[in-house]
Amino acid sequence: MTKKELFKFVIEYFQETMPIAETELNYGTPYELLVSVLLSAQCTDVRVNKITPAFFKRFPDAEALKNSSPEEVFEYIRTCSYPNNKAKHLVGMATVLVDEFNSVVPDDIVLLQKMPGIGRKSANVVASVVYDKPALAVDTHVFRVSERIGLTTKAKTPLQTEQQLVKYFPEKLIPIAHHWLILHGRYTCTARSPKCTKCGLKDVCKYYKQLIINN
Repeated sequence: MTKKELFKFVIEYFQETMPIAETELNYGTPYELLVSVLLSAQCTDVRVNKITPAFFKRFPDAEALKNSSPEEVFEYIRTCSYPNNKAKHLVGMATVLVDEFNSVVPDDIVLLQKMPGIGRKSANVVASVVYDKPALAVDTHVFRVSERIGLTTKAKTPLQTEQQLVKYFPEKLIPIAHHWLILHGRYTCTARSPKCTKCGLKDVCKYYKQLIINN
Protein backbone atom coordinates (compact mmCIF):
# COMPACT_ATOMS: atom_id res chain seq x y z
CA MET A 1 0.00 0.00 0.00
CA THR A 2 1.40 3.38 -0.98
CA LYS A 3 1.40 6.35 1.37
CA LYS A 4 -1.33 7.97 -0.72
CA GLU A 5 -3.47 4.82 -0.50
CA LEU A 6 -2.90 4.61 3.26
CA PHE A 7 -4.09 8.18 3.80
CA LYS A 8 -7.11 7.52 1.59
CA PHE A 9 -8.01 4.46 3.69
CA VAL A 10 -7.55 6.34 6.97
CA ILE A 11 -9.59 9.32 5.77
CA GLU A 12 -12.47 7.14 4.61
CA TYR A 13 -12.40 5.21 7.88
CA PHE A 14 -12.64 8.35 10.01
CA GLN A 15 -15.22 9.96 7.75
CA GLU A 16 -17.42 6.93 8.33
CA THR A 17 -16.74 6.32 12.03
CA MET A 18 -16.13 9.90 13.22
CA PRO A 19 -17.97 12.28 10.85
CA ILE A 20 -18.09 14.90 13.59
CA ALA A 21 -14.84 15.43 15.47
CA GLU A 22 -14.36 18.54 17.59
CA THR A 23 -12.29 19.83 20.46
CA GLU A 24 -13.34 18.57 23.87
CA LEU A 25 -12.46 21.90 25.46
CA ASN A 26 -15.51 23.91 26.49
CA TYR A 27 -15.47 27.45 25.13
CA GLY A 28 -17.84 30.11 23.84
CA THR A 29 -15.56 32.73 22.29
CA PRO A 30 -12.14 32.81 20.60
CA TYR A 31 -10.72 34.37 23.77
CA GLU A 32 -12.08 31.50 25.86
CA LEU A 33 -10.57 28.91 23.53
CA LEU A 34 -7.23 30.74 23.65
CA VAL A 35 -7.25 30.56 27.45
CA SER A 36 -8.34 26.91 27.46
CA VAL A 37 -5.68 25.89 24.97
CA LEU A 38 -3.00 27.63 27.02
CA LEU A 39 -4.21 25.82 30.14
CA SER A 40 -4.36 22.46 28.36
CA ALA A 41 -0.60 22.19 27.86
CA GLN A 42 0.40 18.99 29.69
CA CYS A 43 -3.02 18.98 31.32
CA THR A 44 -6.16 17.04 30.41
CA ASP A 45 -9.14 18.68 28.76
CA VAL A 46 -11.29 17.29 31.57
CA ARG A 47 -9.27 19.17 34.16
CA VAL A 48 -9.27 22.38 32.10
CA ASN A 49 -13.05 22.21 31.72
CA LYS A 50 -13.38 22.06 35.50
CA ILE A 51 -11.22 25.15 35.93
CA THR A 52 -12.60 27.46 33.25
CA PRO A 53 -16.21 28.12 34.42
CA ALA A 54 -15.06 30.02 37.51
CA PHE A 55 -12.15 31.50 35.58
CA PHE A 56 -14.35 32.97 32.86
CA LYS A 57 -16.84 34.26 35.39
CA ARG A 58 -14.05 36.29 36.98
CA PHE A 59 -12.18 37.07 33.72
CA PRO A 60 -14.90 37.21 31.02
CA ASP A 61 -12.66 38.94 28.48
CA ALA A 62 -9.05 39.82 27.73
CA GLU A 63 -9.39 43.26 29.32
CA ALA A 64 -10.38 41.79 32.68
CA LEU A 65 -7.54 39.28 32.52
CA LYS A 66 -5.00 41.94 31.55
CA ASN A 67 -5.99 44.05 34.55
CA SER A 68 -5.53 41.19 37.01
CA SER A 69 -2.27 39.76 38.34
CA PRO A 70 -0.50 36.40 38.10
CA GLU A 71 -1.08 35.96 41.82
CA GLU A 72 -4.84 36.31 41.45
CA VAL A 73 -4.99 34.15 38.32
CA PHE A 74 -3.00 31.45 40.11
CA GLU A 75 -5.83 30.99 42.63
CA TYR A 76 -8.21 30.06 39.80
CA ILE A 77 -5.87 27.64 38.02
CA ARG A 78 -3.93 26.12 40.90
CA THR A 79 -5.24 22.59 40.15
CA CYS A 80 -3.80 22.77 36.63
CA SER A 81 -0.28 21.67 35.75
CA TYR A 82 2.40 24.38 36.06
CA PRO A 83 0.00 26.98 37.49
CA ASN A 84 2.72 29.53 38.28
CA ASN A 85 4.02 29.72 34.73
CA LYS A 86 0.55 29.57 33.21
CA ALA A 87 -0.70 32.38 35.45
CA LYS A 88 2.11 34.63 34.20
CA HIS A 89 1.50 33.57 30.60
CA LEU A 90 -2.23 34.20 30.84
CA VAL A 91 -1.80 37.78 32.03
CA GLY A 92 0.92 38.35 29.44
CA MET A 93 -1.23 36.81 26.70
CA ALA A 94 -4.16 39.05 27.61
CA THR A 95 -1.93 42.11 27.63
CA VAL A 96 -0.67 41.44 24.10
CA LEU A 97 -4.18 40.53 22.93
CA VAL A 98 -5.57 43.86 24.17
CA ASP A 99 -2.64 46.13 23.36
CA GLU A 100 -1.53 44.73 20.00
CA PHE A 101 -4.66 43.03 18.63
CA ASN A 102 -7.42 45.20 20.10
CA SER A 103 -8.80 42.15 21.95
CA VAL A 104 -9.44 40.32 18.64
CA VAL A 105 -7.83 36.87 18.52
CA PRO A 106 -5.79 36.78 15.28
CA ASP A 107 -6.24 33.99 12.73
CA ASP A 108 -2.57 33.99 11.71
CA ILE A 109 -0.30 31.35 13.26
CA VAL A 110 2.71 33.66 13.38
CA LEU A 111 0.75 36.45 15.07
CA LEU A 112 -0.81 34.06 17.56
CA GLN A 113 2.67 32.99 18.66
CA LYS A 114 3.49 36.57 19.65
CA MET A 115 1.42 35.97 22.78
CA PRO A 116 3.12 34.44 25.83
CA GLY A 117 2.32 30.78 26.36
CA ILE A 118 1.13 30.25 22.78
CA GLY A 119 3.50 28.05 20.79
CA ARG A 120 3.02 26.59 17.33
CA LYS A 121 0.82 23.74 18.54
CA SER A 122 -1.52 26.05 20.45
CA ALA A 123 -1.58 28.54 17.58
CA ASN A 124 -2.54 25.77 15.16
CA VAL A 125 -5.38 24.67 17.43
CA VAL A 126 -6.84 28.18 17.66
CA ALA A 127 -6.43 28.88 13.95
CA SER A 128 -8.06 25.60 12.91
CA VAL A 129 -10.85 25.44 15.50
CA VAL A 130 -11.89 29.10 15.47
CA TYR A 131 -11.11 30.06 11.90
CA ASP A 132 -11.15 26.67 10.13
CA LYS A 133 -7.63 27.30 8.84
CA PRO A 134 -5.67 24.36 7.36
CA ALA A 135 -3.43 24.15 10.42
CA LEU A 136 -2.66 20.81 12.05
CA ALA A 137 -1.59 20.89 15.68
CA VAL A 138 0.63 18.01 16.76
CA ASP A 139 0.33 16.92 20.37
CA THR A 140 1.48 13.65 21.91
CA HIS A 141 -1.60 11.81 20.60
CA VAL A 142 -1.16 13.00 17.01
CA PHE A 143 2.57 12.27 17.15
CA ARG A 144 2.03 8.72 18.48
CA VAL A 145 -0.92 7.74 16.29
CA SER A 146 0.64 9.05 13.08
CA GLU A 147 3.84 7.11 13.71
CA ARG A 148 2.06 3.91 14.72
CA ILE A 149 -0.26 3.81 11.73
CA GLY A 150 2.54 4.73 9.35
CA LEU A 151 1.21 8.10 8.25
CA THR A 152 4.58 9.58 9.20
CA THR A 153 8.04 8.15 8.72
CA LYS A 154 10.97 8.86 11.02
CA ALA A 155 9.48 12.14 12.21
CA LYS A 156 11.56 13.27 15.17
CA THR A 157 9.71 16.47 16.06
CA PRO A 158 6.13 17.75 16.09
CA LEU A 159 6.99 20.06 13.19
CA GLN A 160 8.27 17.17 11.07
CA THR A 161 5.09 15.25 11.87
CA GLU A 162 2.95 18.24 10.92
CA GLN A 163 4.80 18.74 7.63
CA GLN A 164 4.39 15.09 6.64
CA LEU A 165 0.70 14.99 7.53
CA VAL A 166 -0.35 18.18 5.72
CA LYS A 167 1.40 16.88 2.61
CA TYR A 168 -1.17 14.10 2.26
CA PHE A 169 -4.32 15.29 4.00
CA PRO A 170 -6.47 17.41 1.63
CA GLU A 171 -6.39 21.02 2.80
CA LYS A 172 -10.12 21.13 3.54
CA LEU A 173 -9.81 18.10 5.84
CA ILE A 174 -6.79 19.28 7.85
CA PRO A 175 -8.83 20.92 10.65
CA ILE A 176 -10.90 17.79 11.30
CA ALA A 177 -7.96 15.44 10.73
CA HIS A 178 -6.33 17.01 13.78
CA HIS A 179 -9.32 15.93 15.90
CA TRP A 180 -9.56 12.50 14.27
CA LEU A 181 -6.01 11.67 15.31
CA ILE A 182 -6.30 13.18 18.79
CA LEU A 183 -9.54 11.39 19.63
CA HIS A 184 -8.30 8.12 18.16
CA GLY A 185 -5.20 8.41 20.33
CA ARG A 186 -7.16 9.40 23.40
CA TYR A 187 -9.68 6.56 23.29
CA THR A 188 -8.38 3.76 21.02
CA CYS A 189 -4.69 4.07 20.17
CA THR A 190 -3.72 4.87 23.74
CA ALA A 191 -0.11 5.19 24.84
CA ARG A 192 -0.41 2.17 27.10
CA SER A 193 -2.42 -0.90 26.17
CA PRO A 194 -3.82 0.35 22.84
CA LYS A 195 -7.11 -1.30 21.87
CA CYS A 196 -5.72 -2.78 18.67
CA THR A 197 -8.17 -5.66 18.34
CA LYS A 198 -11.10 -3.22 18.35
CA CYS A 199 -9.48 -0.79 15.94
CA GLY A 200 -10.78 -0.57 12.38
CA LEU A 201 -7.35 0.53 11.17
CA LYS A 202 -5.46 -2.52 12.37
CA ASP A 203 -5.30 -4.10 8.92
CA VAL A 204 -3.24 -1.19 7.59
CA CYS A 205 -1.44 -0.24 10.82
CA LYS A 206 2.33 -0.59 10.92
CA TYR A 207 2.34 -0.92 14.72
CA TYR A 208 -0.25 -3.74 14.69
CA LYS A 209 1.62 -5.61 11.97
CA GLN A 210 4.77 -5.47 14.10
CA LEU A 211 2.83 -6.84 17.06
CA ILE A 212 1.71 -9.82 14.99
CA ILE A 213 5.25 -10.45 13.72
CA ASN A 214 6.76 -10.22 17.18
CA ASN A 215 4.17 -12.55 18.65
